[in-house]
Amino acid sequence: MLIGLSEFLSGHNGTFGFKGSYPSYVNYKFMRQFTAMFGIGLAPLAYLTCHQLNMQRQACVLAALFVILDNCLCVMSRFVLLDEPLLFFTAASLCSVAGLQNSWNRAFSQVWWRWLLLTGVSLGLVASCKWVGFLTIALVGIYTMGELFTMYTCRFDIGSAARHFVARAVCLIAVPLVIYAACFKIHFMVLNRSGPGDSRMSPAFQASLKGSPLGSQPFTVAYSSQITLRSMHTGSGLLHSHAHRFPEGSRQQQITCYGHSDSNNDWIITRPRGEGYNRTDDPPTFVRHGDIVNLMHRKTKSMLHAHRKFPAPVTARDFEVTAYGQLGWKDKNNDWRIEVVSERSIATNNELHAITTQFNLRHVATNCLLSAAAVKLPSWGFGQTEVSCSRHNAPGSAASLWVVEKHVNSQLPKDNLRAMIKRSFVRDFVELNLAMARSNNALIPDRDKYNHLESDAWTWPFLIYPMRMLGSWKEGDIKYYEVGNPILWWSSTFCCALLPVQLLLYLARKQHKRPAKWAPGEALHYWNGAKLLWGGWLLHYLPFFLFSRVLYIHHYLPALYFALLLLAFEIDYFCQRILSGRMQNAVTTAWALTALAVFCWFAPLTFGYSGPIEQLKHRQWLPSWNLYTDRFAT
Repeated sequence: MLIGLSEFLSGHNGTFGFKGSYPSYVNYKFMRQFTAMFGIGLAPLAYLTCHQLNMQRQACVLAALFVILDNCLCVMSRFVLLDEPLLFFTAASLCSVAGLQNSWNRAFSQVWWRWLLLTGVSLGLVASCKWVGFLTIALVGIYTMGELFTMYTCRFDIGSAARHFVARAVCLIAVPLVIYAACFKIHFMVLNRSGPGDSRMSPAFQASLKGSPLGSQPFTVAYSSQITLRSMHTGSGLLHSHAHRFPEGSRQQQITCYGHSDSNNDWIITRPRGEGYNRTDDPPTFVRHGDIVNLMHRKTKSMLHAHRKFPAPVTARDFEVTAYGQLGWKDKNNDWRIEVVSERSIATNNELHAITTQFNLRHVATNCLLSAAAVKLPSWGFGQTEVSCSRHNAPGSAASLWVVEKHVNSQLPKDNLRAMIKRSFVRDFVELNLAMARSNNALIPDRDKYNHLESDAWTWPFLIYPMRMLGSWKEGDIKYYEVGNPILWWSSTFCCALLPVQLLLYLARKQHKRPAKWAPGEALHYWNGAKLLWGGWLLHYLPFFLFSRVLYIHHYLPALYFALLLLAFEIDYFCQRILSGRMQNAVTTAWALTALAVFCWFAPLTFGYSGPIEQLKHRQWLPSWNLYTDRFAT
């Protein structure tokens, strides 16, 4: 919604689909400036964070310079993407929790409450921006549990401990949750019209949107109506059939679930053996709970059929479901009982309604339930979802619940279903989050096909595979290359690997009664800063090894922010322990000038280069970089 806000503020009227050249009425410069402001805000936040971690002033300045002089962070600020707002709110969360930690000895003071509340607000915003923000919540959550454990070991009185617990529960749990939910409330209020992504949501949600075709159709289902049935199980789709047959078992016509609109999803609901079918002279008779019905596939004229003789092709414990027979046949295996499970409308008459009624289809002869559990069929089933008849699913199981998504009957008037659906913010909130999770998990990389945009998580700290930000790399086209400042990336990676070694050496020396010499309070300050920065890097990096979705190098940027601050933190630590004041300034200056020189060296790729890319081939520091040749492309 932040990107949408930038569009609104820039005067965009919503008609441009952001494909091709920008028309004159799209103020894309303002949109880029809006996003860049979040990137600009990283530098002062880095300085303030390091100040709260009790680092020297020159180290605080150095940390801010590292953020400014990283080419990858800079180039991402030039694009209208959510990565910069995510980084800003991540940095704000870190700064706030560092301030909270620094005011530990002033609990319940005005300053302490301010940092605690700012932490909660920042967590709510970072989670609302992108789900990667929940890694920041994990960092603050672990830190908070450590604080509470320290109170327990220090034997705080119960009253004081309870106050600390309640204050953190309100500010660090309730406040972020309210902000996260409020963002979705605004989302529902603003985006209330039908669009191309409707199919990812339930029929009831779709019908509640303005302009949705599902919101205007006959409400109560009558016999002889044409209907489509959607499984309520995530990822299953619409009840479907086609002329192809099962290769084994009964070898009858296939029944599947298909996720897209298709004429093969259309069914005619009739009484058993087609009694009264197509008799337009009679008043329509509505389908009710407990009725026994037949379902005829409109295109092939076959009947929805199940039998005991053959198991389902994949889920062998269930019965096979096929399309078999014709309207009028006296075949009890074509009979299904309507069993209403729930109703999401104001109706209370036990009739079958489009969109709002969730129901089971129970096979009369075998007492099993028509089910679709998102199990995919082999290639002979075109990868569509298996439909079976299950004796094991509970009536309320999502795999056995169905809803009438589309209802066509020329004898019935179209109703306004938006006025009949009982809306629930909590239900819509949960449903949209589940749909977001499904969409995210569907972004699976194709390992058999090379893609110059993708990279694996293990390559990120070593800057092995930078990314071309634009598809065209021809002369005359402006080329942006998402490559970080190699000196900063490799040095920060070294520091991230060095810190646990430092801690192990410190513990070993302590075990052998040769502890390191610390000034009063120095060890505590070091540990307080190290656990936040190194822990933040670890929590924002390691989880990506568990993700199966497509990954890009900019997914490392939140972890990089922690790593850059840790680099400045370690430089400050070693300077204070080893060097004199003048030498400390000299080392800090040398680091700043080195970072500046490397930044300037790669600046043409950061700010856009339109000349022949061969002229920049000396900026390819590793053979794996696809700067001017892509040796992995086929």
